[in-house]
Amino acid sequence: MGPYRVLVCDDDPAIVDALEIYLKQEKYDVVKAYTGEQALRAVSEQEIHLILLDIMMPERDGLSTTLKIREEKNIPIIIISAKSEDTDKITGLNFGADDYVTKPFNPLELMARVKSQMRRYTSLGSMNGRSGVLKTGGLELDPEAKEVRIDGEPVKLTATEYGIMQFLMSNLGHVMSIEQIYRQVWNEPSYSAENTVPVHIRRIREKIEINPKEPKYLKVVWGIGYKIEKY
Repeated sequence: MGPYRVLVCDDDPAIVDALEIYLKQEKYDVVKAYTGEQALRAVSEQEIHLILLDIMMPERDGLSTTLKIREEKNIPIIIISAKSEDTDKITGLNFGADDYVTKPFNPLELMARVKSQMRRYTSLGSMNGRSGVLKTGGLELDPEAKEVRIDGEPVKLTATEYGIMQFLMSNLGHVMSIEQIYRQVWNEPSYSAENTVPVHIRRIREKIEINPKEPKYLKVVWGIGYKIEKY
């Protein structure tokens, strides 16, 4: 892994220091922050490739920090939360995070997730190796430009959202289960597929569909999974 830079933000210095040790063992550069404001400053001042972000912090919490970062940047954000309730995790994903882990976390699992997000962000998910543009109706995915366009207009996707779109568009008209999507895009066993994938799907719909409640392209097949409609 190259000299990628990870921003760790938590108001507990002991957690920041522990995460720094794990990340440095994997050869990542580490930037430390203890408040949401410090995190935003770090993101604006230097190139950050991934963010580990606590939810409960003074000045500005992790959720509003995520929202602010998402206004301009698609850096992978992994929320770290002491709360184990699913609603808090889903709120984090809705605010634009890519993944979440719950304290106390398993260091090996956390590092696996960091690597998975970093791989996807730095390659932007060139998982099918095709060079041709994938098209259906007015929706197209260009693997060379790493871009999704709707009626010719680029859509601003995170690396995770792009990975999901590439997988579904590489299998146009075929229904992919939540489990299949998670394994393909996250490249790990499905720790949290049932919570995570639908939230990302909803966010993609809001970006590519004229009416997300009556989607033209990204369809759910209840009890089975999701597909991109073939036109």
